[in-house]
Amino acid sequence: MSTFELKTHQVGRTYSNPHFFILNKGLNSGKPLPDPCPNCFVVITKTETDKNTLFYLSMMLQIGGFYAHYLKGSVIPFISIDDCRNTLKKGLISNRNNSGQIQKLINVVEVITKKQNELQNTINKMSDLKMAYIRNCFNLMQSKVV
Repeated sequence: MSTFELKTHQVGRTYSNPHFFILNKGLNSGKPLPDPCPNCFVVITKTETDKNTLFYLSMMLQIGGFYAHYLKGSVIPFISIDDCRNTLKKGLISNRNNSGQIQKLINVVEVITKKQNELQNTINKMSDLKMAYIRNCFNLMQSKVV
């Protein structure tokens, strides 16, 4: 696994290398994001494989509460860039020390997340279909009343 670069994202900036974003403010600090937001870090990698590994490792660390340990601030909690970087590095070192066991977990989480996204997309389409059907029914009923 090659190294990664972690920087504070500047709104409007674009990146040419494979990258993703990590939320740095709020109770969801550490959550990986495919698209930027104003309060996030950017993780820049050399390969798409490294990006995917770090994305899902970050997701596992966030869900597991490993970033929450480093939250600072009383009104709006946040994680510092150094704490975020060190947490990711510890996760990568743990992966190397456990002869790739974490990589297997990352692969499983990746598959589950993709399936979850597919199901959410199906639910959204069904919701749209239900709304269209209801609107159509009301339009038919109103046209019969007039």
